[in-house]
Parts: sequence; C-alpha cells; structure tokens
Amino acid sequence: MELKEIMRELDGDDTDYYVNHMHLSAVETKTHQHTKGQLLYAEGGIVHIFVEEKHWYLPARCFMWIPANTQHSILTYSKKVDLFNIYFIKDSNEDSFFANTNIYFANDLLREMILFTAKWFGKITKDKRPKYYFLRALKENLPLIEATRVPIMTQHPFPKDPVLFEIAAFLSNNLETNYTIEEIAEKFGLSTRTLSRKFKESLGMNYVRFLRSIRITKAFQLITEKQHNMYEIALMIGYSSLTAFSNIFQRVSGIRPSDYAKLINRNNSQS
Repeated sequence: MELKEIMRELDGDDTDYYVNHMHLSAVETKTHQHTKGQLLYAEGGIVHIFVEEKHWYLPARCFMWIPANTQHSILTYSKKVDLFNIYFIKDSNEDSFFANTNIYFANDLLREMILFTAKWFGKITKDKRPKYYFLRALKENLPLIEATRVPIMTQHPFPKDPVLFEIAAFLSNNLETNYTIEEIAEKFGLSTRTLSRKFKESLGMNYVRFLRSIRITKAFQLITEKQHNMYEIALMIGYSSLTAFSNIFQRVSGIRPSDYAKLINRNNSQS
C-alpha cells in the first residue's frame, strides 16, 4: 500500500485505530501530521524524531507519544530497527497525558501488548472486536505509565543554522576527541565569542551541554547495539574514565548505563 493511501485511511472518519509497523535499516520521512495520536515503540537502534523544532531521541525499550495534529518527521540510520506505530482517535475528555509529547520506558506489560500487534496492519474497526478492544485497552492504560516516564532530557533544539549543523555532524563523527569550543571555532573559521553566541541564540544552550547531549545519545545507540563493553563505549564517545561516563550518563538520563544495558538484555531474553 502506498503512503498516500495509508495516510488517507489513517485520517478517515471511520478509522478509530490504525496499525503500521515497519522493519527498517534506514528511514527518513518528510514533516507531516495526522488526525490521530501516535504511539511509537522501537526495538533496536535509535530513532530520531523531530517535533515542533525539537530533536528527540527514542532509545530501544522506550515509547513515544505524539499528540494528534502535531507536525513531526522521523529519521534513523541504525542498522536494524523494528518501529511499531499505533494510531488512536482523539477522544473527548481524554486524559491530559495525551496532550503532550513525551518519551517513556515501556514496562514489560506494555511491551508485550505492543509486540502482540506485530502482524496487524491497517485500520482496526469495531467489527474486528478482539483487536479493537485490545487497542482500546492499550490506550486507556497508557496514562498509568506516567510513573515510569523516562527522566531524561531526550530532546534538544536541532541546529538549523548551517554552520552549527556542520559542527554537529563533525562532532558526531569525532566524539572520541575532546574538542574545545576554541578548537571548533578555529576549525570552522569563527571567533569563540561568535560561536558561543550562535549556540545560545540558536539552541538556547552552551557548547558543552550540546556536546554532552550528542555523546549521551551516541552512548544509547552503542549500548543498544551490544558490540562494545562500557569502558570501550566511554572511550568511543570521549570519556577516559568509566566512572565519569557513568555519572554523566545518569545525570543526563536519570539511569546508569549498566542499568539501561540490563533493560536491553532483558528485552532480548524475553523476545
């Protein structure tokens, strides 16, 4: 089924729920919106989601809620991602949970419910009673996940400034080197003062905080891929001390990298 047809069915008045799961090696969608709220859940890899000029990172074992009529786009370069997408009609007097974009840990029950729909596709109408009421129950229980909200800054402004965009790409590919803002400014032909001002005016954060965000995002991806131990990951993203890496990871994300790895391993053992 072509994308236009999917979007037409998805936004149809007779569609309460819609399922469109994807197995991806790489994907990039244009900015779009739909009349349904969207639950995204990723198995494997990191999914980049751009919502309202913010750059969100959806790690494995987490789900994201995007409210209805919210413009967004999706990007991933991970080697393998199973991206589960379930769309829900906006109900009158629904819980305030559904009005806000956010990322949450998926507990074991929710994960199993999402995986149960793996072979479903298309609109789910009331004549498909078991599936229909299963998805209705799934949505009704999402606000209960509030207590397990990911306590991490999983989003930050995405650099639209062409120079900052180039700098972000350069840093992402050279995280093992501890470049100072002075070195980056010189490399890109700017004064340190000018570059510092660009970060504050365009992103609302300083260079150190932006670099830290890129590093921790890369750490999430490397932990998920399970090709390296924690010390190797620390070195790969620019930390010479495992303790420093663990402390900063927890400060930014609210969880120790070793504990996140345990979540990923538990995922795999239950699959």
